[in-house]
Amino acid sequence: MFFDVESLSSQEIYRFLVGGVTPRPIAWISTLSKNGVANIAPYSFFNVASCSPPVLWFSQVNPMEGGDKNTLANILETKECVIHVVNEKLLEKMNLSCASLPASQSEFEFADIEYCMSHSVKPLSVKEAPVRYECNLREVLRISSLPSGGSVVLMNVSHIYIDDSILEGMKINQGKLDSVGKMGADFYSLTTSLLEMPRP
Repeated sequence: MFFDVESLSSQEIYRFLVGGVTPRPIAWISTLSKNGVANIAPYSFFNVASCSPPVLWFSQVNPMEGGDKNTLANILETKECVIHVVNEKLLEKMNLSCASLPASQSEFEFADIEYCMSHSVKPLSVKEAPVRYECNLREVLRISSLPSGGSVVLMNVSHIYIDDSILEGMKINQGKLDSVGKMGADFYSLTTSLLEMPRP
């Protein structure tokens, strides 16, 4: 069946996009507000934009009530964040951090997330995250300010932390990484089975 997007509601379009574009990597992004509140939230519209220079991007889908979510608002104010890779061990706490909390309340406290100080930026780091990228703001591309519209955020990577237990030489062991992907609705995918296929 074909659907003309002009005939669909924004929620119907959203469900068709997130239900089909799967699995999506998850950026668990920590920021610090100008008032010193430690925020962390997951974003599954996320990937690598460039390796030289190293740039990551994530996209905010605008809330129905308009405006920016806490993550983007904080990044615009402080220009910094830490992007964490989520594994199965962290999945439940990551899911708890999806809660719609006021900007004055920390998801680190709400979800009881163990943290440590970051190396080069002020936002906190998730202590048990297998990989984390410390970043500074490069650019924000405003695609639409409408509810369910989007803003693409480009972040320069300044430092990379990789847990020693998954590092083999200068490569990340994909089996040990145990990263989690986002599917449609409330579903997640686990990397419990990997298929290696050399490129031609």
